[in-house]
Amino acid sequence: MAKSKVLVTGGAGFIGSHLVDALMVSGSDVCVLDNLSAGRLSNLKQWEDNPNYNLLNFDLTNPLLPLEGREFDFIYHLAANPEVRVSSTNPQTHYSQNIVATYNLLEYLRKSRTTPQLIFTSTSAVYGEPTVIPTPEDYAPLKPISIYAATKLACEALISAYAYNYGFRATLYRLANIIGPRSSHGVIYDFVQKLRSNPCKLEILGDGTQTKSYLHVKDCVSALIHGSGVSSEQVDIFNVGSEDKINVRAIAESVISEMGLVKVDLEFTGKVDGGRGWVGDVKIMLLDSQKIMATGWKPTLNSQKAVKQTAGFLAHRDTAK
Repeated sequence: MAKSKVLVTGGAGFIGSHLVDALMVSGSDVCVLDNLSAGRLSNLKQWEDNPNYNLLNFDLTNPLLPLEGREFDFIYHLAANPEVRVSSTNPQTHYSQNIVATYNLLEYLRKSRTTPQLIFTSTSAVYGEPTVIPTPEDYAPLKPISIYAATKLACEALISAYAYNYGFRATLYRLANIIGPRSSHGVIYDFVQKLRSNPCKLEILGDGTQTKSYLHVKDCVSALIHGSGVSSEQVDIFNVGSEDKINVRAIAESVISEMGLVKVDLEFTGKVDGGRGWVGDVKIMLLDSQKIMATGWKPTLNSQKAVKQTAGFLAHRDTAK
């Protein structure tokens, strides 16, 4: 990535800002495009005065991208609405911020004089509720059960078609649950906020047996950069996750321990079919990441260690930093 020209959409967000950090350290020339609806300028403050860094405050749902005359070697497309839980109540938002935004970026690529490699962050949720666990990339049929997952799968299809029709390469990453510093949503963040409000009681959505793989954001970023350099396919897909999984009850216990609390009553809602946390919640998820691991990438932390580290960080630091 040294000396490469890179565009990162959603670069002020949780994963995006960590990716920008890594790219800047590598010596890349980085342009961030973000509407700052969820991303934070504080995530990128350390690069404000660096001549190799540029921020464009722009909403990708607007088709008139402010990129005329710019050329890139790589485009990392992370801009999206990540809230899986609310996608069933507001599908229009996910359609616009995920599908329309991706279409507008692809139209920019179609009309571009250059052919940068496009790297897209999809989700493990595109598999729906697979019968094969760990789930490999070639699992089928794909039957997403959340609107969020459906929009990500639609984006995958659009990217694939555009890549084959207009001659650029695309690498698609189906990510496990990514956690770590700067996260502002997800189960660990929610638990910390609830326990700060009431350290004696913790409401847990579902029955606590939801079991999934969690990956630290540093490992996620290393995979995003590594995989884009080893793929030789026109369109390639990589699962990215840890090799183990952890249930929600264990996560709650880890957060409680890291916050130094005792005698916390756990209250499980258990309201959604089969003990799910919400409509569209995949209850068991574990990706088969052997494909990318065979190229030399490997996570440094398993799910349990990533959860513990993230819980400790969010419990003891200002989450806005």
